[in-house]
Amino acid sequence: MSRRIRKVAVLGSGVMGSGIAAHLANIGIPSLLLDIVPRDLTEDEQKKGLTLEDKVVRNRLSQTAIQKLLKQKPAPLASKENLSLIEAGNMEDDMERLSEVDWIIEVVVENLNIKKQVFARIDEVRKPGTIVSSNTSGISIEAMAEGRSDDFRKHFLGTHFFNPPRYLKLLEVIPTKDTDPEVLSFMKTYGEDVLGKGVVEAKDTPNFIANRIGTYGLLVTVREMIKGGYSVGEVDSVTGPLIGRPKSATFRTLDVVGLDTFVHVANNVYEQVEGAEKEVFEIPAFMKKMLENKWLGSKSGQGFFLKQGKEILEIDPETLEYRERKKLKAASIEVSKQAKGADKLKALLYADDRAGELLWNITAPSLIYSAALVKVIADDIVAIDNAMKWGFGWERGPFELWDAIGLENSVKKMVSEGLQVPAWITEMLEAGHTTFYKKDEAGLTYYQDGSYKLIQTNPKVIHLKGLKERNGVIKKNSGASLIDLGDGVAGLEFHSPNNAIGLDIIQMINFAIEEVDRNYEGLVIGNQGKNFCVGANLAMILMEAQDDNYFEIEMVVRHFQQAMMNIKYSPKPVVAAPFGMTLGGGAEVCLPTSHIQASMETYMGLVEVGVGLIPGGGGNKELYIHHLEGLPNGVEKDLGKITAHVFETIAMAKVATSAEEARTNNFLTSHDGISINGDHLLHDAKRAVLALAEKGYQAPKRKKVPVAGDTGYATLLLGAHGMHHSGYISEHDLKIAKKLAYVLSGGKVAYGTEVDEQYLLDLEREAFLSLVGEPKSQQRMQHMLLKGKPLRN
Repeated sequence: MSRRIRKVAVLGSGVMGSGIAAHLANIGIPSLLLDIVPRDLTEDEQKKGLTLEDKVVRNRLSQTAIQKLLKQKPAPLASKENLSLIEAGNMEDDMERLSEVDWIIEVVVENLNIKKQVFARIDEVRKPGTIVSSNTSGISIEAMAEGRSDDFRKHFLGTHFFNPPRYLKLLEVIPTKDTDPEVLSFMKTYGEDVLGKGVVEAKDTPNFIANRIGTYGLLVTVREMIKGGYSVGEVDSVTGPLIGRPKSATFRTLDVVGLDTFVHVANNVYEQVEGAEKEVFEIPAFMKKMLENKWLGSKSGQGFFLKQGKEILEIDPETLEYRERKKLKAASIEVSKQAKGADKLKALLYADDRAGELLWNITAPSLIYSAALVKVIADDIVAIDNAMKWGFGWERGPFELWDAIGLENSVKKMVSEGLQVPAWITEMLEAGHTTFYKKDEAGLTYYQDGSYKLIQTNPKVIHLKGLKERNGVIKKNSGASLIDLGDGVAGLEFHSPNNAIGLDIIQMINFAIEEVDRNYEGLVIGNQGKNFCVGANLAMILMEAQDDNYFEIEMVVRHFQQAMMNIKYSPKPVVAAPFGMTLGGGAEVCLPTSHIQASMETYMGLVEVGVGLIPGGGGNKELYIHHLEGLPNGVEKDLGKITAHVFETIAMAKVATSAEEARTNNFLTSHDGISINGDHLLHDAKRAVLALAEKGYQAPKRKKVPVAGDTGYATLLLGAHGMHHSGYISEHDLKIAKKLAYVLSGGKVAYGTEVDEQYLLDLEREAFLSLVGEPKSQQRMQHMLLKGKPLRN
């Protein structure tokens, strides 16, 4: 059957419930957020003469949760305007309204009896065919559905989001024995294509997949810390990025999650398992004492770490006193930092020092535990690996990690230490299969039940690395590669350090435009790095400036500007696919394209002021034109106001915190697209190219640009001087502001004068070069390169 979700009800307005409603709002789906009716009036309500029967009181919990969304960090809402899509209600007056929705998500307190009461009421009011799901993190899905109607049970399953729902990719979908296969299939597809999630199907077991393995690994780490005499800080210094885990490592993660939440999740398993596994899930005594003291982590002000002034202290598990934070030092750590790929892990895990011993003793049990749970918590190793990557931010899932350190060698070491490896691993090795994953002609395969099976991937997911391995590249240099994406579309991939723009990328842009014009329908500019592009090669600019080689800098800037004009006036459509940090030169690459297809999590801005410069690749001009062209038909263009708005955006180095906000700030136009699922970004960008080509794309005609001239410049200058006199900006900030104002207003011309784009580019280049030569700008550049943050001088 054809199924659509037009509206959702979320029952429970706590952090998770309101976060799920916010994520739905981010993708344009309205929701009804319900919570219980308060039993008592607040002091403020009493002062206003309200009673427990007033609607504003009865909806207080959900309404308060909605308002809190505006203040939470990180922001649950991609745009504040999305708040209007969430409607407050309560679970006494508004339950009948559940008949209006297509999906009901339960997010009430983690108590089976309470949940069953809620589901009994839902069963009475929902319309047949409505999907109902629970966001429980560990209570049995089967148990919740007991006693419900046949239609309810057919449309019921678990949908476990990870917190915060906007940012964490994992969605665990847990069917019951009665869940209709069509409903399960729909929710998996909907989760990926509409909600933008990485979806894994989990079995109805305690804590499902990610929390089961993640909690086990954390508790094993705590026990090894105590046994080996390591400190909290020492453990965190080696269990983060060094081994492909998030910066928060082990104990900082626990502080962020909250010790109370972690203990609750661990107890879910502890109460339902036996033997050695139960022992691991028992909370250590010192953590129980921390819980009694309400030292829960970030939300209580102290936990495993305590911040005192600028200093961060770590807790001593024996005394529960805080002391100076330590870092683990070992030869293997230094060796690992010099190694690449899997060799980094091997250098650590097989090392005969304190770091190697710790990491081996926490990794080996976790790998064995993961292997023992195959077919118990999930059908295959792929689901387990994906769950850990998407839910816990691991660079490699447990089986990918096992492959990286060498399955044969690691198993030999495990067996020699008396560890019990699951029988299926031994049988696998005896049959000559030495890796969990391997590539064949059809693609990447995984081991299961004695043979290798092809990993089924969504056709909307394009892997550039695999594409290049199969088809090669059209042309490449040190900074970028031109790739055939298929269907007559080429892709330009940046791969310089941090995807920073230098002459190599500029050269490839120009080549790509020419090659596409001859042989392709259009071009996608995109990549699959950490970020789309964080700007120009700042180190190169600073080095040349310190050598007084301004001729070289001028040449690079001129070439960059010309490359951006080549993009803008390309005979074939050029689509940018930004994601993550899209700053400075990265934003300048996007602005002149025919179309921007941005990931929802795109952070776009022209931030050059932060390093003492102004945009030099045409960004000032293009953002100004975006503002001009973004005005509705018939609205008179107030050039002064438009110039002032663009000036404020660039002078304050404003960065949009989502693609939606980028649209509000005119980095994206109303015609540009937003991809909710970042994995589908290149596919969506490719489709955008083909759509433009099919419509008979024509390059834009070159038009002159009206500017605010002397009048606009004087107004901007007045404002900048006012900020300087008030102490808001420094003398050097004022100098930069003057240069920017001159460029944006079009120089010494009358208000309304129409100028050529090249004229504006020349003004921009001259201003950029003059600022590069300023000692204080060079200080800002150097500070950014060394410290990673702006300098105010």
